Amino acid sequence: MRILFAGTPEPAVASLNALINAGHHVVGVLTRTDAKIGRKRVLTPSPVAERATELELPVIKADSFAGESGQAAIAEIQELQADLGAVVAYGGLLPQTMLDMLPKGWVNLHFSLLPAYRGAAPVQWAIINQEPATGAAVFQLEAGLDTGPVFATLSRALAPEETSGEVLADLAVSGGRLLSETLFDIAAGSAEATPQQGEASWAPKITSRDVQIDAYQPADAVLGLINGASPAPGAWATLDGDGTKAQRFKIGGAAPVSDPPDQGKAPGEFIIEPHRVLLVCQDGAIELTRVQPSGKKMLVASDWAHGVDPSIGLHTSATHPTEFDVDEG
Repeated sequence: MRILFAGTPEPAVASLNALINAGHHVVGVLTRTDAKIGRKRVLTPSPVAERATELELPVIKADSFAGESGQAAIAEIQELQADLGAVVAYGGLLPQTMLDMLPKGWVNLHFSLLPAYRGAAPVQWAIINQEPATGAAVFQLEAGLDTGPVFATLSRALAPEETSGEVLADLAVSGGRLLSETLFDIAAGSAEATPQQGEASWAPKITSRDVQIDAYQPADAVLGLINGASPAPGAWATLDGDGTKAQRFKIGGAAPVSDPPDQGKAPGEFIIEPHRVLLVCQDGAIELTRVQPSGKKMLVASDWAHGVDPSIGLHTSATHPTEFDVDEG
């Protein structure tokens, strides 16, 4: 089959590589337009666009398929004469005219066990909700949001200390293999898609406003929030107790603690030991693995703790975190 690959972020690159390495005939790549990245807002091609250029594949960039630019993108896609489209985290909905364009339609690799966690951030929400496992599914794309019949799935256990970035990187590789195998089955005429079964749940895009830390929550809930939001947008709070103006403080990873010391600390306070930093929560503590003070790079938590005022803690209350203006970047 002649395959058009559609994807944008880094996890989608693994699937593109899997298709190329398996010998699939990828005739071109559809991706989002260049985005402004970093503090200097440099206009940068997507990771999929960069990899496609390295592979010398035609690259079509589109955020929508309306207007003159959208129609131009549709014309470019038609010129490729693809039989099937393979979508992995493209980042936009395809209109019905696009879904009807290719003879064998479009398939999508989604990082959940559908119908669970339909939407933009399935791995993040699975970790935030402390699910014991997640997975990936290859399904037939249709007009609904992640509603199409499923060709194949894989399952993967979740460890409490894993971040969404780590899980996504692993699923990108195993999911890429699953997508490749499914495309071979479709080409051979042996693939069968089964309607989704069970109750649907949703995984909308996560923003910084969703991941402000409340240390008065149970330890496992705080742990899930931190690891689900890592690396982006990053769970955060503000620091209190060092005599300075409250500053934004991100936590980039955490691990469960089975034996927190009893030091009479309140939720939001730290327990700083020689080789670990603990955050006290409602019913125990968690170990912080990486932290990012305001205006600085992410650090190993024990390195950050050197010289820190032991009275410092997270600014919080027994009912909910205090709301501060949030940088969505």
